[in-house]
Amino acid sequence: MLTPDSLDTTPEAAVGVAGPVPGHPGVYRVMVTTSLGDAYPVEVGPGILRRLPELLEERAQAHRYVVIGDKQVMRFHAHRLGTVLEDAGLRVDSVEFPEGEEHKTRTEWARLTDTLLKLGVGRDGCVLALGGGVTGDLAGFVAATYMRGVPVVQLPTSLVAMVDSSVGGKTGVDVPAGKNLVGAFHPPRLVLADTDLTRTLPRAERSQGLVEAVKHGAIADGDYLARIQELAPRLLEGEENSTAQIVIRSVEIKAGVVSRDEREGGLRQVLNFGHTLGHALEAASEYRLPHGTAVAVGMVLEARLGERLGVTRSGTARHLEAVARALDVPVAPPPGLPLEKALDHLKRDKKVRGGEVRFVLLDEPGQVHRGEAGSEAWSHPVPARLVREVLQSSGSVDD
Repeated sequence: MLTPDSLDTTPEAAVGVAGPVPGHPGVYRVMVTTSLGDAYPVEVGPGILRRLPELLEERAQAHRYVVIGDKQVMRFHAHRLGTVLEDAGLRVDSVEFPEGEEHKTRTEWARLTDTLLKLGVGRDGCVLALGGGVTGDLAGFVAATYMRGVPVVQLPTSLVAMVDSSVGGKTGVDVPAGKNLVGAFHPPRLVLADTDLTRTLPRAERSQGLVEAVKHGAIADGDYLARIQELAPRLLEGEENSTAQIVIRSVEIKAGVVSRDEREGGLRQVLNFGHTLGHALEAASEYRLPHGTAVAVGMVLEARLGERLGVTRSGTARHLEAVARALDVPVAPPPGLPLEKALDHLKRDKKVRGGEVRFVLLDEPGQVHRGEAGSEAWSHPVPARLVREVLQSSGSVDD
C-alpha cells in the first residue's frame, strides 16, 4: 500500500517534505530528485516571483531567457515578469500562443520552436514556462527538444499546475489518437509556485484545479482528502492560507512519488488514478469536457471498477463524489458522449500493456491497491466488459 510515510525517500525526509526557506516568511521548499541523481527545488509561497532573478542565477544561468505562455496569461503577467528580469540585467524575449488544450499540438510546438530559431536563441538559452498545465506541457516540450534540450523553469499560474503538472518533468502534446501521446521527460531546473497569482483565478478554475489535489489524497493520504473537503469553501473563495496548505501538501506527495520513479516505470503510475478513464472521456468530448471534471469523473468510475472487482472498499466512489461535489465539480460526464469513441481512446492509452488497459485501483481512500502480497504492480488489467458496463452506468455516454 502507498501511505504518506512511504513517500519519504531519505532518513532526513529532505526529499518530498516541505521546509521553510530561511529569510522568506511563508515560503516553503520541496526538493525533487531526478533519475540522474540531481535535485531541483519547488518553492511555494506568496510573492516569490520577485526572487526569480536570484534563483535563476543559482539554478538556471543562461545567456538569454524566453518566456512562453498563452495569450491570456501573458496579458496578465508577462510585463511584470519581464520587468523583474530586465531590472536584474537579464535578456528576455516573450513568445505567446493561443490559449486552450486544443492548441497543445505538434503544429504549435513547431511554430514555437521556429520562433526561437528566428530569435537566434542558442543552446545557452533557457525557457520560462509561464502559465497553467497546457503551457507547462507545451513549453516544456519545446525546451526538451530545442537544440536537443535547453533548460526549462516552470512558473505555474494555475492551481492545477501548482499542485501537480509543474512538478515531475513530464512534457508533451496531444495528437488525434489521444492526450499527451507525444512528449519527453525533461525535468525543470526550478519550479516557483507564487500563490499570489491564484488571487486572479476565477472560482471555476480553482474548482477544476483542485481535482488533482483530490487525486493526491485519494492515492496517498486519506486525512489530506478529508482536509480538502473541510477547506472546500475557503479554497473556492481563494483564501490564501488554505490555498498554500493544499499546494504545499500536494507538492510533497507528488515530489515523493516522482523522486522515486521519474519515468513511470513503477510507483509513478499511481498518479494516473482517474486519468485513464478521464483522458478517454476528454478525448471523446473533443476536449470540450474540462480536465478537472474529466479526472473527477474518472476517479469516481475507476473507484467503481475497484468496488466491482472486490478490491476497493465499498463506499469509496461515493466518498470521492462527495469531495468533488464540495468543490463544485460534476461527477458525471455531460450527456451524449460517444461510448465507442471513449473505449477506442482507452485502447491507445500510454498504460496499455500487452493489449490490456491497466488501471490504478484503490484499497480505500488514501491507499492504492497493490495486488498479491509482495507485488510491485501499481496498475492492473481490468476486463473490457466491466469497463464498458461502468461507463454505461454513468448514464451520460451513448452506445
